[in-house]
Amino acid sequence: MNGRTFGPPRDGNALSMRGRRAIRKGASAVLGASLALTACSESGPTPPGPLTSALQQQGGTHVGLLLPMTGRNARLGQDMANAAKIALPDGGKAVLDIRDTDGPSGAGAAARAAIEAGDRIILGPLTAAQTGEVGSVAQAAGVPELAYTSDVSKARQGVWVLGLTPEQQAQRLVVAAKAEGRRKFAAFLPDSALGRALARGLMQACEANGLETPNVVFHGSDVASISSGLKTLSDFDARQKAAQPTPGTPAADPDAVNPLAADPAPGTAPPSIPPSAGSAPSTSPSAVSLGAPPFDALLLGDTGLQLAGVIAALKESQIGSAQQVRILGPALWGAFASKLSTLHGAWFAAPDPRARAGYAQQYQRRYGVAPKPMTDMAYDSAALAGALVNQPSGLTLSSLTRSDGFAGVDGVFALRPDGQVTRGLAVFEISPAGGASIVHAAPTRLVATPS
Repeated sequence: MNGRTFGPPRDGNALSMRGRRAIRKGASAVLGASLALTACSESGPTPPGPLTSALQQQGGTHVGLLLPMTGRNARLGQDMANAAKIALPDGGKAVLDIRDTDGPSGAGAAARAAIEAGDRIILGPLTAAQTGEVGSVAQAAGVPELAYTSDVSKARQGVWVLGLTPEQQAQRLVVAAKAEGRRKFAAFLPDSALGRALARGLMQACEANGLETPNVVFHGSDVASISSGLKTLSDFDARQKAAQPTPGTPAADPDAVNPLAADPAPGTAPPSIPPSAGSAPSTSPSAVSLGAPPFDALLLGDTGLQLAGVIAALKESQIGSAQQVRILGPALWGAFASKLSTLHGAWFAAPDPRARAGYAQQYQRRYGVAPKPMTDMAYDSAALAGALVNQPSGLTLSSLTRSDGFAGVDGVFALRPDGQVTRGLAVFEISPAGGASIVHAAPTRLVATPS
């Protein structure tokens, strides 16, 4: 077995922020005390405040955009550049300076060239490795960076991680589960980068919300590791020993969903599928109904064939009823939720796709195709930079980390001084027929997390 317990992280900081008034939507302009970054309006930015630098006086503020414009990710890079161009159209006070991170010289050289050209902020790059390269250059020059990775290990003062992170998802799920009375959290996760990130997020979220330290077990990819690991986590042997046979109890269905085929792209409503056909479950006179496991909320992180194995192990360990245990999972489940009817009642946290409707329509009108979800970050970061350029304070640490945050195309978010990002996510529940619907709306403002 590859199961092991995850101890408390060194950094127990919560993903939290002080409560502020609601963030209102607008067109890349500061509205009162909140900054909106939406594509619902075609109007330009509000008149700028005083501009102080020579570069601003001569030709506007240059905004560096570092993306893969060549190589295998060139198509995605172009799509993201297109999104940024919507947010910062030609003729505005902020001027896009697009540079290729995948050329012969690499991302670090692209960052140095951007800074030498006078760029006041860097948007991108795309990957965690490139973020490290660019971050070192940008920090040395005192230039802020809004990176498109979701690896929080790259976050630090002056370098913000804009991707949807596992830690953000875990935080939102813990808050929602606690609100419905869940108090004992556990996690059964793949021994992978995603699994470890979800574990860190769960540990931090439980600490921030005054909950007991969760028991976290990592498992390998083989069936034996999954089965034995979940039995250990759920105290299966002790529960079985304490249980008495219950005549006529339905036997566990041995068939587990195989969630391999992807549904429509994220951001679209997943279609429903009919319940599985077949005869009623058989009963076994010797079946034993076990008591509750030592947790009432269980975080999972698998996808694909490994998730099918975990689903089978959940049945084997008699963990399934949402009344008894709320299953929690990653946002990745949204891409194939229609295949997950076996996990009905399970939750995952993700942006509300309705929030990006205005942006998606504008992108479709301009480029003739629907925008990929990754382009959302490029639009939001460019709109944020453009809006702050038009303010008297400009692109300062205090203006970037304003506690009331920003309203982006994927919902509200706030940049924290440590480089991490707090996001307002919706909570989705998987239905008995497959697919998922929102059961807890994404917040329209960010409020403090209990300490």
